[in-house]
Formats: sequence, structure tokens, C-alpha cells
Amino acid sequence: MMKEKIKKRASDYFEQYRSIRHHLHAHPELSYVEYNTSSFIQKHLEKLGIPFTVMANTGVIGIINGRPSSRVIALRADMDALPIQEENSQPYTSTVKGVMHACGHDVHTTCLLGAAQILNELKDEWHGTIKLIFQPGEEKNPGGASILIKEGVLENPAPQAIFGLHVHPLLETGKLSFRAGKVMASADELYITIKGKGGHAAAPHLTTDTILTASMITIALQQVVSRNNNPFSPSVLSICSIQGGHTTNVIPTEVKLMGTFRAMDEDWRLKAHERIRTIVQHIAESQGAEVDLKIDVGYPCVYNDPNLNDVTRSIGSDFVGSDLVEETELRMGAEDFGYYTQQIPGCFFRLGTGNKSKGIESGVHTPTFDVDENAIEIGIGIMAYIGASAMGN
Repeated sequence: MMKEKIKKRASDYFEQYRSIRHHLHAHPELSYVEYNTSSFIQKHLEKLGIPFTVMANTGVIGIINGRPSSRVIALRADMDALPIQEENSQPYTSTVKGVMHACGHDVHTTCLLGAAQILNELKDEWHGTIKLIFQPGEEKNPGGASILIKEGVLENPAPQAIFGLHVHPLLETGKLSFRAGKVMASADELYITIKGKGGHAAAPHLTTDTILTASMITIALQQVVSRNNNPFSPSVLSICSIQGGHTTNVIPTEVKLMGTFRAMDEDWRLKAHERIRTIVQHIAESQGAEVDLKIDVGYPCVYNDPNLNDVTRSIGSDFVGSDLVEETELRMGAEDFGYYTQQIPGCFFRLGTGNKSKGIESGVHTPTFDVDENAIEIGIGIMAYIGASAMGN
């Protein structure tokens, strides 16, 4: 059986790919400059005899042809790291100061490389074509997915569906989780600069109080969600940085605000942008200040095609057992996988990587994040099994 062959190979190759994960984790690279990571992937695919092309400077797109069929699917892994100083003390801890694989992209890449080896070895036993998408720049706007799409990653051949996994430290190793429909939020970045006449704090009537204006804007923006959004549609607006002033008795000429806006509904998302602009502009004018507002429109909502999710969940249940498959919780985090799901049916699912008994439970984007590496064997196997099974022959 295909499942047993894949499981056997995933087990046999586990130590090899754990070493690959260690290499990738120790040598992280930030978004859009993943040159060494890209080179490593290319060399590995060459060794496996899998043809590939390079897109978006560092993206690597491999092709595996099985038995003749019109079936084409894509398997995707991201490969960039985050600007975080790692605080773990493992043999594979990041060697790059201030850069860390704190979101598991090293695991994603490792799993897809391992799945590629298995699928290539078994290509006479499954039908169609599989595109391997090793994607740069998931952590930073405009998102590597959007760039790859513009460069034609979903063409020649055109995948009929795309699949991706993501580590989940709150899900115990051995488990998978799936969710149909909306699963992750859109994400837009807010940059607000308030400008006015500064001066002595003891003579505020001779100044434009940029600190007060920034405070009024920060509070008023909370009404965008609380009083304008349908409460049954998840949405979040957070101001996360206020920068201005340097001493106790000077009102500054400039204050900067930064924040994020997230939503699950595209119509509401656009309406909220207009509401944000109106609030910011009118409050600034009322205080005699000038304001520059930039809404950096980011990733769309990740939407899992319900039918494809059902198929993939069934494959996952068959692979690990139905008792180890759970429902993914709705999350306000963002992922540029959403760009793919705007174009073709997609399924983005979770790979359990937590292990409370080992103390492995730190969240992603934290300096102590790590994974139970036994999850790599499961990740390699499920990606290969999806590749060989999804959408039939």
C-alpha cells in the first residue's frame, strides 16, 4: 500500500532530515534574502534528480512527474526567518545574531524536501504532476506568495489545488488539525505620523500637542471594530507602537504610531480602511495637527476550500488515525498562503509540534520557540501522502 511505503520511507529518512532541519535552523535568513537557503534547496533537489527553476530571486520551484494524468497539484513550504534573537541552547541554535527560525519555516522546508524525495522515488506509483513551491518572504509584505503568483508560479503547468502545512506548538506531536472555510485573517499594517508645532510643555497654548493628538487617535481607533464591525465577524485593530518626545518638558513636533488591522471579511476590510482614514484625519484637523497615514495592505484571509479540506482531512485521518485529527481553531494570525487560495482551491493545515512533557510549548514568534522533532517524520509523510493521493488520479 502507498501509505505503508510512505510511512516506511519517512521513518527511514527521519534522521537525515532532522539533520537538514538543524542546518536550516542554525543558518536562518530574513525575508527576500534567503540566498544560502535557496542554494541549499537547489543542491538537494539536484541530488534527488528533481528538476527545478528559480523564481522571485530566491524561490525554488521543483517539478515531479508521475504517471501520465491531467492532475496537477502544488505543495508549498516557506523558508524565511524572523528578526528575533534566539534564547534556546540547542546544538542547532541560530548562529546568526538577531535572526531566528521562530515560526517553523525550517520545519516546513525540511518536510517538503523529505516528501519530495519520497514522491520522486515512488513516481511510477501515482498519477499526474506535483509542483514543489519553496517560497521566500512569507513574513514580510508584500509576501513572497504574491510575487511568485505574479511571476507565474500557478501556470505552466497550472495546479488545480495547493496544499501547505504549518507547525502548531499548541497541538501535541502526532496530531494534525484542519478547518474548512476562513481559517486565518487578513493583515494590514498601519503607519501614522502626527506633525505639529512643538514647544515648551509649560506653554501648551503655543503648540500643537502631538502627544494628545496621538492619544486621541489611539483611543478613537478602537471604535472602528467595537462600534462599526459586525460582532459575528472577527476583527482586530491594535496600535502597537507610539514613538514621540524625549524629555519631560518639551512637546514634540512629531509622534509616530504603528499598528495592525485584521479581518475575516474583505468587504468589511475595505470599509474599515475608509473609517480609519476618516477618524485619523478628522481628529488631527480638530487639534490643528497634520497627519500622514499609510495603510500597507497586506495578506488576504486564508480560505480553505470546503471540499478540498474534507478530502485532505480524510487523507490525514487515514495517515495518522482519526483520533489524532482535530479541528483547527479560528486564528487572527495571517499567512500569505491566502494569496494562493484567492486563485485556486487550497488547504492549509496544522502539524502538531508541541510536547508538554518535554517542555516544548513556546509559541511561534517567541525567542524560545522550538519543536518536538518527531513531528518532522509525520510532516514528511503527510505531505508525501497528500501529494500521492489528493484529488485522485
